[in-house]
Formats: sequence, C-alpha cells, structure tokens
Amino acid sequence: MSIQTEVWGKSPKGKDVHRYTMTNAMGASVSVMEWGAILTSIIVPDAGGNMADVALGFDHLDAYLKPHGCMGDTVGRYGNRIAAGKFTLDGVEYQLALNDHGINHLHGGNVGFSAHFWTGTAKEGDHEDSVSFHRVSPDGEENYPGNLDVTVTYTWNDNCDLIIRYQATTDQATLCNLTNHTYFNLGGHDHGTVRDHEITIDADVITKVDSGLIPTGDYMPVVGTPLDLRDGLLIDEGLEVMDSCPQMIPAGGYDHNFVLAKGSAMGFAACVYHEESGRYMEVLTDQPAIQLYTACTTDVKGGKDGAAYGKYSGFCLETQHCPDDPNHSNFPGTTVLRPGEVYDTTTIYAFRAEE
Repeated sequence: MSIQTEVWGKSPKGKDVHRYTMTNAMGASVSVMEWGAILTSIIVPDAGGNMADVALGFDHLDAYLKPHGCMGDTVGRYGNRIAAGKFTLDGVEYQLALNDHGINHLHGGNVGFSAHFWTGTAKEGDHEDSVSFHRVSPDGEENYPGNLDVTVTYTWNDNCDLIIRYQATTDQATLCNLTNHTYFNLGGHDHGTVRDHEITIDADVITKVDSGLIPTGDYMPVVGTPLDLRDGLLIDEGLEVMDSCPQMIPAGGYDHNFVLAKGSAMGFAACVYHEESGRYMEVLTDQPAIQLYTACTTDVKGGKDGAAYGKYSGFCLETQHCPDDPNHSNFPGTTVLRPGEVYDTTTIYAFRAEE
C-alpha cells in the first residue's frame, strides 16, 4: 500500500498541517489530517467499481478551522452530552462549558479535540497503512482534570476496513469517552439525503432522553417504535413516522444512543446498506453503545466540490459509552480513567459493495 503526505495548510499558530492519504490495492483511499485528527475523505467503490467519496466534508483546511458541524472530527474528551455540564469525581464537582444551547455540555466543550493540532506519524505496510495522531490534553483543558495523553490511529487495509484505535493515559482521575463524528452517505457525499439508506443496529433498548436529549437514567425498549432497527429499516420509513415516537420528536429525527446487545465485547454493532450504489458499511466495536445521528439540523454550504449539506444529508454512527455516563451509575461500563489505567478501544468501519 502507499501513503501520500502533503502540507494541506497552516494551523492558526502557523504550523504546517499535514494530510495523509492511504490508498489500497483497489485504489480506494482514506485521508486524515493533523488538525483535529480529522478524517476528511473515504473514497470507496460501488457495486460497479465506480469510486465515490462517502464522507461529507470540505476541500480545504480553512473550512475545518471554523465551526463545521463536527464533520470527520475526533471528539473528546467526552463524546456526546453531559447534563448541565456537571459531574462529580472523587468528591470534587466539576463544571464544564455549557456549549449545547447554553444548558448542557457537548462533545468536549467550546474547544474540543478537533480544534487542536495533533502530531501525525505515518506507517506503510504491505496490505495496510496507518497514521497515528498524538497530543496531550493539559490538566484543566475545558475544565477536565488531569493531563490526558492521547493517540488516535487510523488504519486502512486492502479489504476497505477503516480501523480507528483510541488510546489514552492520565496522571489524575478524569473522564475519557472518545469517538469519531464522520458523516457518511454511501451514495456519495453529494448524493442528497440518506433517506434511501437501510440501517440495522443490534440493540434492544436506547437510553431514554428528555426534551434536551439528556438521558433520564432509564432504558426504553425499541420494540414497536421507529427506533427498532434490529431487522433493518429504511431511514425514510423511520423519519416518516417519527411523530408517533415521542423520543424522536425533540431531535427531529434520529439522534439516539443505542445500548448494544453484545455489551463490551468486540463485535457487530450496525450495518447500513444503500441499494442504488450497492455499497454497505458494517460497524464493529468493543464499545457498549452507539449514537445514531441523521444530520437532523445540518445546514452547511461550501462542502466538497461546492456541495450543500442539508437536513438528513448524512448519518453518523458514533461508538461510545452512554451519554451523561458519570451521572448514571446503572449505565454499562465507566468513562472514568485513572492513573495506571489505559483507555484502549477500537472501532472498525468495514466498507463493502455487492458483487
């Protein structure tokens, strides 16, 4: 395989920002960059062998230096929401930024992980390439305790498996819940909406939320609702009847955390299929939950090739622990990381096409 490295622009502090493009034997590629450890493109074949970029995003670095809807972002320290931006750890209460409508904390705060420079290191292999990004989030950044030493590694192989591994250590007890926020559209980034995508998620319950999309602490069975994706459902069919599901009304679509039936074992989480192109994507992870977001409020101009990304133009499948986990002891696992422990989690997005 091969990795092309280019200087894609400069950071606000004047550092060269490198973008790395990993290309496999069939000519399919993934591009990632040092600014924010952001994923900028995924070019994969359809059933006829035609290549298209299935990740929403932008043609130039400058767009990623501004608010950009988290497209392609590495999210941290805490993916998803924390109620009122508060959590208590070892008897100390921490107040985080209220960057979600001035009420809750979302995706790490005002200046999350995607708005920092990461040092990239590329490694070529015979059948897979990888690029690792490293940074230290200092003690007190966004008011999180502890120096968090983080590495995110993207690996791309000849099978069109995109493997994302997150590793972190800390010198004080802190929270860590990292994820990736790529918006996918298997018809191509400029295909339009993802209403014509069929989605399967192996989950019997979601974390029930209030009107602010904050977990109540209860689980809600998906059976009998448009959130029942266990046997596959066309996204359009779910959106058409979302008014019948009180949990979907505040979000205006899908923006929900599914508790995976497999638990924390590495295994199948979700699959999305696009009939027109014949592309499908499977998600495997060792995380206990996954957030499905269908770009319910997206309104972005000036995307790749001048594309406009509107409502339902993509879907995100963010592997994670449950939102607001530090405030709900009944949720699976924990997002607390302590000195001497290693946060180490892997998610695979496997791209395929019908033969």
